[in-house]
Amino acid sequence: MNMRTDHSLLADPQLSFATVASGICIPYVERGAGEPVVFVHGSLCDFRYWDAQIAPLSAHLRCIAPSLSHYWPAAEACIQNDFGWQVHVAELAEFVVALDLGPVHLVGHSRGGCVAFQLAREYPRLVKSLTLADPGGPLQLDGMREASLPSPMNALRAKVAAMIEEGVVEPGLELFVDSVSAPGAWRKSTDAFRMMAIDNASTLPKQFLDPLPAYSREAAADVTCRTLLIDGQKSPRMFRNNVDSLEGWIYRAERGTITGASHGMNVANPAAFNRMLQSFIDN
Repeated sequence: MNMRTDHSLLADPQLSFATVASGICIPYVERGAGEPVVFVHGSLCDFRYWDAQIAPLSAHLRCIAPSLSHYWPAAEACIQNDFGWQVHVAELAEFVVALDLGPVHLVGHSRGGCVAFQLAREYPRLVKSLTLADPGGPLQLDGMREASLPSPMNALRAKVAAMIEEGVVEPGLELFVDSVSAPGAWRKSTDAFRMMAIDNASTLPKQFLDPLPAYSREAAADVTCRTLLIDGQKSPRMFRNNVDSLEGWIYRAERGTITGASHGMNVANPAAFNRMLQSFIDN
């Protein structure tokens, strides 16, 4: 497996662990005081993805970023469950309860946006507000047949999974990251992001076997909390389409776009992202 356990990190006093009701051990970082904000990472990421949010926003907010099960830096002993979006929704709800946080301001990016969306639907008492940044997953428009990702995307994902399982990790990650952001995104990314993606590479083949549920008008009607939808001006069309539709379907939805940014907008332009999120939470 590409996932590793760095014992020097596990000894870091800034890293904490929560054992939730189902027995899952969830690593997380926490900083600041005030209204609790829980950040949910997406594909190939973990709590480190939110570094550019936690440091500045913790001046006014209690910022908490967990790593979902199977993602770095979980030790093998912590992984007692299957990989899946439904599992991650349930364990995230247990995490909020275990830390006695709810209701929280919930922030999800990409695949983490789907997890956050489903948690807001299934556990509304735990969510005070919802922020979805380029939420991942297929889109079910009115009158359409059952939604799924486009065939070319599924073919690319199958190729990426095969490359990673054969040990051709970095080229496989480059292919995937460029497909969900922009050509050349992998090569332009920071060393820290590439290391994080390599640490989490083993989750991609599992993820591709676990298709995300579709966003639909009916599902969106279950979201009753205030919701902020964020996309990048240059994000791939599939993410912007999700934001466009959810803006019309969620009753209490607001919309923001990060100028000049693509899928990783909170990393590419953290100042703009943080201002948008802080203003939404304050209001």
